Amino acid sequence: MEFQKDNKFLSGRLKSVQFAFKGAVTLIKTEHSIMVQCGLGVAVTAAGFYFRISKTEWLIQTLALGLVLCTEGLNTAVEKMADFIHPNFHEKIGFIKDIAAGAVFFAALTAIVIGLVIYIPFIF
Repeated sequence: MEFQKDNKFLSGRLKSVQFAFKGAVTLIKTEHSIMVQCGLGVAVTAAGFYFRISKTEWLIQTLALGLVLCTEGLNTAVEKMADFIHPNFHEKIGFIKDIAAGAVFFAALTAIVIGLVIYIPFIF
């Protein structure tokens, strides 16, 4: 069965959103790193309500969480594609996967710093 692209504006966009939602659910159900990040997201959201953080802090916290989840998702996509293209160990594939993981590291480090800046004043 051949894929038929929907070129109509509204129905095409709705199908795109449906595919994106399906991908997000698949990511959350299958990837342990995303499960951990979502759990941390729930925890910092609860902390935000508990400490009554400001609107600006909510925006920055949400942006940081989104940044981490996006980079985790892209990292997963890079890893799955690399494994599909070359299932056995290959030095160049390993290099590509390490770079994608490094992007997640930078995003997570940024989120940690943001979390510390927001919550340390409430804790101490």
